[in-house]
Amino acid sequence: MLPPASPAVRRGSNLPRVGDYNRAVVLDAVRRHADGLSRVELAALTGLSAQTVSNISRWLLEQGLVEETGKRGGGPGKPRTILQLAPHGRYAVGVHLDPVVVTTVVLDLRGGVVARSDVPLAPEQPPAEVLALVAAEVAAVVAASGVPPERLAGLGVAVPGPVDGPGGAVVGAPNLPGWRRVAVREELAAATGLPVLLDKDVVAAAVAEMWAGGAGPTGSFAFVYLGTGIGAGLVLRGEVMRGASGNAGELGHLAADGEGPLCECGQRGCLGERNAPRSLVEQARAAGLGPWPLDDELSVDRALAAVCRLADEGEPAAVAVLDAAAARVARAVSGVQNLLDVDLVVFGGPLWPRLERRFLRVVPPLVRSHEVASALHPVEIRGTRVGRDVTAVGAACLVLDDAFSPRSSVLLVAP
Repeated sequence: MLPPASPAVRRGSNLPRVGDYNRAVVLDAVRRHADGLSRVELAALTGLSAQTVSNISRWLLEQGLVEETGKRGGGPGKPRTILQLAPHGRYAVGVHLDPVVVTTVVLDLRGGVVARSDVPLAPEQPPAEVLALVAAEVAAVVAASGVPPERLAGLGVAVPGPVDGPGGAVVGAPNLPGWRRVAVREELAAATGLPVLLDKDVVAAAVAEMWAGGAGPTGSFAFVYLGTGIGAGLVLRGEVMRGASGNAGELGHLAADGEGPLCECGQRGCLGERNAPRSLVEQARAAGLGPWPLDDELSVDRALAAVCRLADEGEPAAVAVLDAAAARVARAVSGVQNLLDVDLVVFGGPLWPRLERRFLRVVPPLVRSHEVASALHPVEIRGTRVGRDVTAVGAACLVLDDAFSPRSSVLLVAP
């Protein structure tokens, strides 16, 4: 009997899966070209034979995933029939489970929001009660969307990390007190009847940008998520990097300056602690601004909004606090950019609309000044194009990405 394969041994190609992979490659090419592609153009772009592209196109048409949308001429021979993504071919539901609000969306195949809702949460609500609320909200939003149930590809759920990705559970997110090994995937699958994917909020946001925001020419980028904590969703060549346990991208635990409060990870001066909303407000108060009450998360949020408003109005002390925060983030982003050689950095998350003006002044020049590969390619730094619902949209995109994106792992023989 052969010994089990070592993790270091490369696994071979599972030939029956090649067809599935090629279908995903063709669908992905169509998705990335909003004006559509002809079968001849698809063959040239994908490197597949004309016959293979023809067979795959026929299958995609039969499944309702693409549609023929007219003809295009401009060269010798007869005009060519154009294929475009069929937005109503499939839908996905996305839920962003934030510590203070649940956002639910229904997405079409192009990443367009068909229906959405927000429901506030109280910090003391137990997990079972929250999951029951989520299941009810999913049913209500799907009903409001009018989407036929048979066209739903599944439900994606984005939560604060850390998560047990393979197990579909929240492990113990600091911002969700009481959530210890909560089997979110299992519970919601039973309650909704839908296949469920669970992932970190930062990963979901990165997938949203990849599907609905535009990921740049190489498909390699970092999504920096600014919320109660700070994280990074990392994408290389169109594939999300999740790490060994599904918790890659903990940007908030990089050392910012060695000062400030002790972090739960055991270090002092972690970026997430130094740039946490409460910390930023306390820095503003120490600079003579305020005073603002900091009794709970809502009062902290209001105080941070006041600090950002003062900075936008040019108040020097407020500007100094936010510019220092932006510089700390820039140092971390420079490290990520140089380590992974990405050519795009996208910012988003709940705090981004407030921080955008100061951060886009401070971060880009600092990152570019430390870019090792600057002679080879520029790095673009911008805010998300998906908008305020980027994480909920990303949760739905997790389902679309899992079902329809080409990834090399599907070619491997299952162990």
